Amino acid sequence: MKFYASALLAALALSACKPPASDEYSGRGEAADQTTGPSAPIASPDTTDAFWADSTQGDRIIYGQPGKAPYLALSCEESADGSDIHVTRFTQADREAQALMALIGNGHMARLPVDATFNGTVWLWEGRYNAADTDLDVLTGPRQVELTIPGAGRVVLNPSDRPAQLIAECRRSAAMDAALP
Repeated sequence: MKFYASALLAALALSACKPPASDEYSGRGEAADQTTGPSAPIASPDTTDAFWADSTQGDRIIYGQPGKAPYLALSCEESADGSDIHVTRFTQADREAQALMALIGNGHMARLPVDATFNGTVWLWEGRYNAADTDLDVLTGPRQVELTIPGAGRVVLNPSDRPAQLIAECRRSAAMDAALP
């Protein structure tokens, strides 16, 4: 009888040794699809031969190399606050991601927020900034500018007057709109 009691106690003790509940428990079947994190970063493009060109879309300039997809676009757009500079970085972004775009050059440094925006086909990095924002002055000088978005590589903007001209025109337009009754 002592043997049966010992065996019964041992069986009860072993049955109590089940592992605790876990998300990794394989007996639960397939885990729901989970995001694995951000996409792998892309390489920075070679912008040696890149330049700014006027776009067919009004107050917009595009930066890139002839015959290739553009790297960047700047445009002046009307907004509730006057005029905005709209920046588009033409590289795929993660769905609904947010980041800070770092700009260094012309004696200035700026960090501007950008959001992944769906254009109907892909998610691209975009930001809109009031034309009067002094952080945009980084784009208005005569020297090279480095633009970096985490995961989207570094784009070197070769020296050009075009960004400064677009921003100045946009600021003038906003000032004229503000002066109207």
